[in-house]
Amino acid sequence: MPVHNEEYHLGAALSALAAATEALARQRPSVAVGLTVVLDHCTDRSAEIAERFAGAHAGVRVVRRRFRNAGASRAAGVAAAIRHLGSELLESTWLANTDADSQVPEDWFVRQLQFADAGWDAVLGSVEPDSEGMDPELLRSWHLRHPREERHGNVYGANLGVRASAYRQAGGFPPLLSSEDRALVERLRRRGFAITATDSMRVVTSGRTASRAPHGFGAYLRVLGVETAAALRAAEAGDAAGQLPAGSCPG
Repeated sequence: MPVHNEEYHLGAALSALAAATEALARQRPSVAVGLTVVLDHCTDRSAEIAERFAGAHAGVRVVRRRFRNAGASRAAGVAAAIRHLGSELLESTWLANTDADSQVPEDWFVRQLQFADAGWDAVLGSVEPDSEGMDPELLRSWHLRHPREERHGNVYGANLGVRASAYRQAGGFPPLLSSEDRALVERLRRRGFAITATDSMRVVTSGRTASRAPHGFGAYLRVLGVETAAALRAAEAGDAAGQLPAGSCPG
């Protein structure tokens, strides 16, 4: 989990991961889980929140970096996790990636390992914008463009799982400011790894339009918001024109 100044979301994100870890322990107690949090040039209370969480939960590693780069942060987190495990365990290790402004469902780890056990090398999950504080029309536009369906064509770093051996062979996350998730998936595809997409484990992510990455999820929502507002204005103008008396014209 990469983190850059997420003090308002980080606590909920970590709590959701703790719940998913407990759910996995109940169903598959033989599986070990480790959480790696990468604090990337944080100047707010994110470090305090992460360290407090690590102190209360076993298996949590906090890594501090100054990249200001999403791809480099993700890559550093994976590298730290692999160093801890040892390269000899790559084939039996699954890397589950999410974001600090997102909340995974309780069965998130369970579902990801089900895909891993089925032979997939990577699974592309879906996301759901948090409706709290989000413009209702923007949320409606999101749902129209992203219906609930399996085999969707989206890639989200907030909900991405990959076999560690496949990740290593593909070259890992490139150090991109944004779209590092899509770049990794393209690397995996070029090498012929088995990839599937699912809507069965949706992650709730921030609905903010102030993006941390130049072409990230928030930037996409901002563009969608502009398009939604323009469509509403056009619809209102059409309604107004339709209400004019017969034989008249606007202006």
